[in-house]
Amino acid sequence: MLRPARKPRHLRNSTALAAVALGAALALTSTGAQAATPAPKHYVALGDSYAAGAGVPGQSAGLCLRSDHNYGHLVAAALKAGAYTDVTCAAAKVKAMTQPQYDAFIKVNDPQLDALTPDTDLVTLGIGGNDLAASDLGLGELVATCIAGAVVNPLGTPCKDVYHHGYWDWRTWSWQYGNDDLAERITTGIAPQLADTLQRIHRKAPKAKVLLVGYPSVLPADGSSCVLRQPVTPGDVEYMHGVLDELNAALRSTAAAGGATYVDTATPTLGHDVCSDDRWIEGALPGSPAVPFHPNATGEKVMAAAVLAALK
Repeated sequence: MLRPARKPRHLRNSTALAAVALGAALALTSTGAQAATPAPKHYVALGDSYAAGAGVPGQSAGLCLRSDHNYGHLVAAALKAGAYTDVTCAAAKVKAMTQPQYDAFIKVNDPQLDALTPDTDLVTLGIGGNDLAASDLGLGELVATCIAGAVVNPLGTPCKDVYHHGYWDWRTWSWQYGNDDLAERITTGIAPQLADTLQRIHRKAPKAKVLLVGYPSVLPADGSSCVLRQPVTPGDVEYMHGVLDELNAALRSTAAAGGATYVDTATPTLGHDVCSDDRWIEGALPGSPAVPFHPNATGEKVMAAAVLAALK
């Protein structure tokens, strides 16, 4: 049985700082908080389940799990956008920007870039995490692999062994690793696809300010803080934390090269991961409405604040 999530010892004295950060997030997302930022005429939100606010009330758009309290909605309200179009959708991969999205042969969303028009002047894009997986399950595949592996190898790194091709080398009598599938997918798949997507956005909405939104701190750097708190081994927690760091680094560099602004959401959510006792990202057993391993309502507010700060 999982114990309630608890902060790592080195973060237990950060309650006051967390309160300040959350207070700032609430202030930034309140009406009129961004008076210095001109109200966009047409703001379009693109992205996956982290952008959609999957599981956060109230939900709409069927299997897209789109919340009316996701960071896009909060940003639109804070900026008093003239028009707001939200086409974010859970399980979206980068290809969902230019192709219809299907689930079990049922179309759940049109190509997201179809929402862009020449008068679009603000775009947020949060995408890429689901492309870490080879299957259509996206991040769900990675979560399932890590949890299933922990059942049979609770003291090892079963998830890392799968994606990094771990094996026992009898010649050197040591554990070795091959190519890292996830790292390779970031550099050879996600980054170039995102670069192309940014070019397409600029062509369809040439006047738009484009923000590429990174992923929050889902997992802590110290895997020991998750022992008996999440059904993933400490070694795999640290491995997946590193993978998400690599993904965010790729998003940052791709944004810089593609005429977009990168939005760091990992820093403001630090210490509020799935293993914290003050979670802004829910774990395997959510304590507040959200899809497992996704931001809850507070997490979406903090992400909205990061977007607004990037617009200053």
